[in-house]
Amino acid sequence: MADTRLPMLTRRLPDGAGATAIAHLTLDQRGRSRQRIRLDDGREAGILLPRGELPRHGDVLGAEDGLAVRILAAPERLSCAETDDPLLLARACYHLGNRHVALQIEQSRLCWLHDHVLDDMVRGLGLAVRGIDAPFEPESGAYGGGHGHGREHGHTHG
Repeated sequence: MADTRLPMLTRRLPDGAGATAIAHLTLDQRGRSRQRIRLDDGREAGILLPRGELPRHGDVLGAEDGLAVRILAAPERLSCAETDDPLLLARACYHLGNRHVALQIEQSRLCWLHDHVLDDMVRGLGLAVRGIDAPFEPESGAYGGGHGHGREHGHTHG
């Protein structure tokens, strides 16, 4: 009889570790340290990281059986506003942040998980808003202790 136990990803492997599989996870999934996931090849695995440790885009998580899974941000429906006016971008960041909205902040662009009410608010500030499907990597926050997203992160936004 075949062993049907789920491989359990219990540890973060060192930077540069090779992966034997890939899993695209949404922001919500990357916010949980304990869950069942589907790998891109259709297999299933479990994530069982120590409490407080969350899987992040680019991490390679390892299981005792040798499985090494690279975690990538899955495309999600986003709303984005672009402008070359830094004051207008800052105002939009302020008003969205005041509502505790997770934000992906780039040089001249701001993205958040699609929400028509927030879209209307940002339009009211004078920015055009468009919807896209793309990986979402919001700022981790001042106390997030990790990935800031002011640097390249290995994928394109469309």
